[in-house]
Amino acid sequence: MVIKVFLASSSGSTAIKKKQQDVVAFLEALKVDYTQLDIACNEANRMWMRQNVPEEKKPANGIPLPPQIFNEESYCGDYDTFFDAKEDNTVYAFLGLPPPPGSKEAAQADKAHIVENGTHAEGNDESTEVPVEERNGVAHRKKEQAADEEGEGGEEVEGETADDEAAEGETAGDEAPAEEEETVEETDEQAHAEQEEQEEADDEREEEDLQSEEEEELRQLEEEEEAEVQEEEEAK
Repeated sequence: MVIKVFLASSSGSTAIKKKQQDVVAFLEALKVDYTQLDIACNEANRMWMRQNVPEEKKPANGIPLPPQIFNEESYCGDYDTFFDAKEDNTVYAFLGLPPPPGSKEAAQADKAHIVENGTHAEGNDESTEVPVEERNGVAHRKKEQAADEEGEGGEEVEGETADDEAAEGETAGDEAPAEEEETVEETDEQAHAEQEEQEEADDEREEEDLQSEEEEELRQLEEEEEAEVQEEEEAK
């Protein structure tokens, strides 16, 4: 199986160039065999790419932009879906390739297989659980011992009660620092939430910039096609 990456070598869009470099660099880092197919210098590559991208995966204008990724004849996805797979450590699944042993994706697949088949950890083995009869017997013996101690030494029991009340008083005194810790945690959570909102806003602005660059690239491609058609008509 050969991974095909359709690129535009002479693209004037900085965003598209960055996306193409990101895909190629990551595939090389994973040592995945792939082939680059240029749609800028080869009209056959451009037409094949456009015809084989599924209709539901094409943008609203119907013209998919590079990079587009295929596994032989099977469509894998564009840069956005590739980026999501990279973030989720599922690139091999995205490419339709088996993950190599020892990789994060292989470890995730093994874990998912264990969960799916209902395999439990040894620590959760129910065979080591104490039978109900034994638990009830222990509880009954503890009750009898407590009753005997109460009957034999009432003063000792009263002393223990006083100690318990003193311990409760100390516990109550410790509640104030706990409340302060909760306040600090809430402040940290609020700061973290504000930071996430700022990052989301930055991501949205970056996506808008990329979209503008993609629209400009599309406009340039359409102008190039119109110029080619016009040259062919004049040549005739």
